[in-house]
Amino acid sequence: MAGRESIQLNMIELFASLTDEELDSIKNLLAVKRFKKNEVILHEEDTSKFMYIILSGKVKVVQITEDGKEILLAIHQAGEFFGEMSFIDGKTSPATIVAADDCVINIISRVEFYSAIDTHKQILYNLLLILCSRLRESWDKIQLLNLKNASERLKILFYMLSNKYGEKTSKGITLNIKLTHQEMAEMTGMARETVTRVLDKWNKEGEISILGNKLIQLKADFLQKDLNLSI
Repeated sequence: MAGRESIQLNMIELFASLTDEELDSIKNLLAVKRFKKNEVILHEEDTSKFMYIILSGKVKVVQITEDGKEILLAIHQAGEFFGEMSFIDGKTSPATIVAADDCVINIISRVEFYSAIDTHKQILYNLLLILCSRLRESWDKIQLLNLKNASERLKILFYMLSNKYGEKTSKGITLNIKLTHQEMAEMTGMARETVTRVLDKWNKEGEISILGNKLIQLKADFLQKDLNLSI
């Protein structure tokens, strides 16, 4: 299976702090679906009656412009969920969800999810925290797209990724998500060649390192330089 290794329900942030017994009751509400790489999971005009929880692989959240250009809004990987906006308010999805890898996904219906919330209030609390985090990410994305300098745009992206996937080590901050140069270009509104040029420069200067598993490691003070960012 491409992408991250398949994870268990107790590793998903939405269900954090639930007991084994409570997790077992949640499992009975879930159905498993599999999607092939590049398969559309949720169309922009869809009104979803389900929420999707990724067990393995990763998905792209994209918008298609009138001229057919694909804008990458976000990437979700194992342990994350999507479809919650349409799921909660009954309105159409603001973006198309595409499988970036072969994916294994749990789905849960609105009725069953609300039933789970009634029984397990911690799920609702976790959901509110995650939605607040996504709102803050949207603010960061607006700031990113307003910057004209390529290095600043990419640094803001790494700041966003650090908040969500960053792991502090003695050597710096490791971004525990694998992104291609093309995906980073789409997320920052730049050309792939520009992203490659900036990354190569940072790599040569020792500001970042490409690890053996292709993850990116940021120098400890990388985010503090110029834009004074931190996690």
